[in-house]
Amino acid sequence: MEVKINNTVLKLVLGDITELDTEAIVNAANASLYLGGGVAGAIKRKGGPRIQEECNRIGGTHVGGAVITTGGNLKAKHVIHAVGPRHGEEHEDEKLKEATLNSLILADRHNLKSVAFPAISTGIFRFPKDRCATIMLATTIAYLEGSTRLERVVYCLYDRKTLKIFEQTLELLISKH
Repeated sequence: MEVKINNTVLKLVLGDITELDTEAIVNAANASLYLGGGVAGAIKRKGGPRIQEECNRIGGTHVGGAVITTGGNLKAKHVIHAVGPRHGEEHEDEKLKEATLNSLILADRHNLKSVAFPAISTGIFRFPKDRCATIMLATTIAYLEGSTRLERVVYCLYDRKTLKIFEQTLELLISKH
């Protein structure tokens, strides 16, 4: 599914985010920036040790924060490490919104034209996928309605069920505009 918001294409795809040809991919990170399992583990395996070395130099960031590193051996030149909330912590919706927004701002600050997101916090952090889709997509749409250099924002979802949730949510959000 694909929609255009101002001059930016917002696209939903099924697949492996580490294989995308965007300038940056977003890692659903933890606050210590340790690349463990899930998306981060795949990034570590395919991107090589340079990514973790840069994360170690940065040292971490807060929940809702985002930092940028090299993409190492990935197709993407950069990895944006966005720290989403654990399901059940305080102000979790606002923290997920901040992680999404800070990633978009960071992409613009680095003059990137394209970025790909996973469904942040829906893995081991157990954030509900429907709430994730609503928060992340609404934040992205609002951001793209402003001034941005981004030409393409991709949401790369790892299974058909999650893709379907994001598609239904995007259709609903676009219909309200």
